[in-house]
This record gives sequence, C-alpha cells and structure tokens, in this order.
Amino acid sequence: MDDILLLQTIERYIHNKMDAEERAFFEQHRKNVPEVDQLVVEHTMFLNQIEDFSANKNLKRTLNEVHSKLLSESVINEGVVSSSNAKVIFFWNKYKKVTAIAAVVGGAIAFMISGLVAYFAPQNQQYLSQLGAKVELQERKITALNNEIKTSKIPENVVIKSGGSAFLIDGNGYLVTNAHVVEDATFAVISNNDGKEFKAKVAFKDINRDLAILKIEDEDYSPIKNLPYSFRKNNLDLGEEVYTLGYPNFPRNEVVYNIGYLSGETGYNGDSLSCQIQMNANHGNSGGPVLNKNGEVIGVLSTKQLKADGVTFAIKSKNIYKVVDEIKKKDQDVRIKINNTNSLKGDNRVHQIKNVKDYVYMVKAYTK
Repeated sequence: MDDILLLQTIERYIHNKMDAEERAFFEQHRKNVPEVDQLVVEHTMFLNQIEDFSANKNLKRTLNEVHSKLLSESVINEGVVSSSNAKVIFFWNKYKKVTAIAAVVGGAIAFMISGLVAYFAPQNQQYLSQLGAKVELQERKITALNNEIKTSKIPENVVIKSGGSAFLIDGNGYLVTNAHVVEDATFAVISNNDGKEFKAKVAFKDINRDLAILKIEDEDYSPIKNLPYSFRKNNLDLGEEVYTLGYPNFPRNEVVYNIGYLSGETGYNGDSLSCQIQMNANHGNSGGPVLNKNGEVIGVLSTKQLKADGVTFAIKSKNIYKVVDEIKKKDQDVRIKINNTNSLKGDNRVHQIKNVKDYVYMVKAYTK
C-alpha cells in the first residue's frame, strides 16, 4: 500500500466512511502493524489541528463580514459620534496611557503565569494526561450493600487528595502504584473489589520513573504465600494482546477490566522507561497492572495521550525491580521479594481475571 493510498484509507477510517467489513479488516491491519497504528494517531491529531485552524479562519471572516455590513448600513459609524444611531466610540486618545499601562501589566502577569505553569507542570503536560484521580473527599463511614454501616479506616476529618489503583508485588503487603497517584501523601487506605480496607504507608517514591511502593500496615491483613502472576524483565513483543484491571470509576469500589495490545516498545517521544499501548483508559486507572496472555505483568498503567484515541502508556515492569533494588540499598532491613511464580499461564482470560482481581486495589491517598 503506497503512502498516498494509505493516507486516503486512514482518512476514510477516521471519518467513518468504511463499511463494516472493510473497517474490521483495517482495524486488524492496524493492530498487526504498529507503524500503521501510529500513522492513524498522528493523522488524527493533524486533522484536528486543521479543523481548529479552519474554525478560527471562518470566525474571523464572519466577524469581518458582519462589521462591513454594519458599516455599509450606517448602523455603526467608526470614529464619529451621533445621537441618532448606535456608534462605535473610540476612547483611545483619551485613555491610551491607562490602556497602555494595563496592557503592559496584563502582559507581564500572563508571561509570569505561563512561565510558572511551564516550570511546575509535568513534562509534556500539553500532550499527556496522568491517569491518577484528583479528588477532595472527606469520609468516615460507608454503607454496605446490606445497609449496614461500617467504619472506614480512613482517619476522621482527613481529606483524600488523590487516588488510583495499585497491585501487590509481594504477598507480605508490598504494592506498586504510580508516584503521581500518591503525590505528596504519606499514607493511604487501599480497598479491594470486595470492599475490604487496609491501612498502608507510602514507603518509597521514584518521581523520575513515576513509581511508588506502598506497605500495608494493618493487623487485619493476612500475608499471601504466592501471587498468581509474575513480572516480566525482558523485552516486550509488539502486537501482543494485553489487559488491565483497575478502578477508573474512582471512588466507586468496583474493579474494571480492559483490553488492548502493545503498539510501541517505547513511550511518548521515545521514552525508554515506558511502552505504548492501544487501550482506552480513564482517571483512576493509574497504577493498575498491565498483563499479557500468560499472566505476566509487563507494566504499570500511567498516562494517556491527549487528542489521540486510545493511546496510553505504561511504565515497563523491569523498572519495578530497579525501584525495589534502590529501596534495599537505602534500607537493608527492607525485605521485598517480587513474586516470580506464575499460575495463570494457559488459563483462559475469565479465569485469569478471577485470580488477579483480588490483588488489585483502589488507593485513597492522604496526609495526616
């Protein structure tokens, strides 16, 4: 398929001008060929920019036409004051000094604000969106399904600032999530799909890798001997099917399954810490595991690309090992053993999900 024909095909796909059979064929081709998938994403962004530019041009043209028409009909009369008609009165000569000062001050403020935003905002914020949930919740009690009132483990009058998903890497109560999920928090309450809550602390954060380790510190937690999934250290395979479990409906306590495929070996702008996944994701999915068909964790879901349908990114699982090594170097008393057994290989997807979901938690992060 030559370049021109491919672009024409992509435009027909974007504008929904394919019949069902052709669309299904193209989507399968897009899934099998990452280069084509990337072209679809880039061309979609290009068309959106063209549409925005065209809309701005049309708006300016319409305003000019209306202005000319009002002038020709003497509805307005630029520069002349009349009591019989509506006029456009120019105050420039009278107020030009005040206007100039205001413009300078306003421009300086705008420049300072834009500079501060650029300095403090995460890199590529205009193109990427973190999938952590930004909230301000204050809760003490929750109502169970049987209408019984049970006390939450979230301390009284604590404000939950952020949240997302996390999952166990060691059955003794160590979990991994994204650093942006816990932000400046030092504590968290985690809960599984059954609503069981456990108190946890933020044990370690690596801002550069966007990973954080949580440690459950709760007498109600019972250590788990073997987790069902393992963690992949080696290279990833383009086109392989992957899936995730998480809490995109945060703060609703219901785990959600989603499916996609690995579409890029690196993340945004060639970021080697992450990989690209073709999958829809929402705020609250951050920190959830990305697994392949063999039940191996290949990454931690973290961000999605704006103005691109279904382009998400996950921190590669090999970075979990690096973060754990750093923790052990700083504190030799820490005993974290990343699970390396796998009981999911060969199981169907439904069975895999049933075995994994109990170890994926919703995170509510706070600082006392």
